[in-house]
Amino acid sequence: MAGAVVIGAGPGIGRSVGLRFAREGLPVALVARDGAKAQAVADEVTAGGGSALGLAADSSDDPALRAALDTAARRFGPADVLVYNAAVIRADRVGELSVREHQRAWAVNVVGAITAAAHALPGMAARGHGTFIVTGGLPEPLPASVSLSLGKAGVRALTFLLDEQYGPSGVRITTVTVAGAVVPGTATDPDRIAEQYWLLHDQPPPRWKPEVLFPRDGLDKIVM
Repeated sequence: MAGAVVIGAGPGIGRSVGLRFAREGLPVALVARDGAKAQAVADEVTAGGGSALGLAADSSDDPALRAALDTAARRFGPADVLVYNAAVIRADRVGELSVREHQRAWAVNVVGAITAAAHALPGMAARGHGTFIVTGGLPEPLPASVSLSLGKAGVRALTFLLDEQYGPSGVRITTVTVAGAVVPGTATDPDRIAEQYWLLHDQPPPRWKPEVLFPRDGLDKIVM
């Protein structure tokens, strides 16, 4: 059975998304730079009766990320859902980071998503279905979060480009722009966000859209 892959599967959104998709019976491959964090989520899935695989890969390392995706495909088949949730989240203002630090942030925040998309979306398009969801954020750029503001603007643009290229082939491509800190028990609770991801994957074709602002675009506004 084709399953789901979550890149950036540490505590928070990644964990909640993995558990949510597993509840629907999908096997889940969880990828994180820290393999122990990915395995911890995988253990939660299997403890609940699901199938899961924890994999270690830095999303900025092209060969390692592609190898992890290949391992997941060998175990569970070609992914029907791929969620890119990796990001470097830090506070920084203009002039505070070195070129190398900016390159590192951009590599994780944007280039890793490009690598994942390039690896998975052609196969989804050939099969005529599939879902690629990117965790976005910062609907407005913040002077105190320069590298993250640039990165989230970059992946937002990427999803629109990918939607134009692969959407006509039947692939759902969406960025969920999370408008606020992810905190349990609030409007941006990770479990609520994960529910949004599932409904985006499960929604009928006429309701597809390349961007959702959460929580402003509530579930009832985008899902039939």
